[in-house]
Amino acid sequence: MDWNSRRLTAVIENALLEDRATRDATSYACIDPNQRAAATILAKQDCILAGIGSVARILDVYAALDGAVTSHYEVTTHPEIFDGIRLHKGQSVAVIRHNARVILSCERVILNFLQRMSGIATLTRQFVDAVSGTKARILDTRKTVPGLRMIDKYGVRCGGGQNHRLDLSDGVLIKNNHIALAGGIAATLDRALRNRRGEQIIEVEVRSLAELEEALEHGAEAVLLDNMSPEDANKAVERCSRLERRIPLECSGGINLQNIRSYAEAGVDFISVGALTHSAVAADLSMRVAPV
Repeated sequence: MDWNSRRLTAVIENALLEDRATRDATSYACIDPNQRAAATILAKQDCILAGIGSVARILDVYAALDGAVTSHYEVTTHPEIFDGIRLHKGQSVAVIRHNARVILSCERVILNFLQRMSGIATLTRQFVDAVSGTKARILDTRKTVPGLRMIDKYGVRCGGGQNHRLDLSDGVLIKNNHIALAGGIAATLDRALRNRRGEQIIEVEVRSLAELEEALEHGAEAVLLDNMSPEDANKAVERCSRLERRIPLECSGGINLQNIRSYAEAGVDFISVGALTHSAVAADLSMRVAPV
């Protein structure tokens, strides 16, 4: 993850501005401006770490917003601490040595980033583990917090999942509303195959085996099986296995940790889960600060 990118810098800047971090009334009133401190970020639960690179970048962006030269800082981690590892309750994630006021002013923003991304990574890893031993790969969706898609999808990658489309320009996925507006599966596929940009794969959503047949007949190059049962998903896999061309199959809709294994064992290539980003619970991380 390039934490120095313009887009991520803007996300971090907006978070600091939202919290008025450079106008921290409490730290200004209580803390000596020259006080230095050491802040230890701790895992308060077992979880998958994501976003450790954001810590130093948040401090850098804070310095740019503050408009003053801030004292030197260090963010140190153990060599075995990196995004994607499994943290254990009580484990130290990183230590920040910096001006005490700056640490306190950035504390909540730092934890908000780490907790959200690590929560997504932790939930994603549960889904990945649930399909272990099958060929199915876990995908995310565009059901992300507005403005935070890059960090949400990064959390998915840290958890072992894969990113589906980053945005609407990132591939052709024909869904039921496109089909309803464009005159049915056949007409929609015909238009999409003529109008696509470059070599984008044309994927179409189907809700029954009959719709699958229609999609295959009219040139679908990948198929999303929406809200189908595992039994019908398996029938779809068997049907596509008899084709001369390979058709990647993806399942979505109503899939959770209790039933995902049955979809994976049906033989599909991908399983997309909106809950990875829209329902992940933030990981429990904290920061303990002491004078130095």
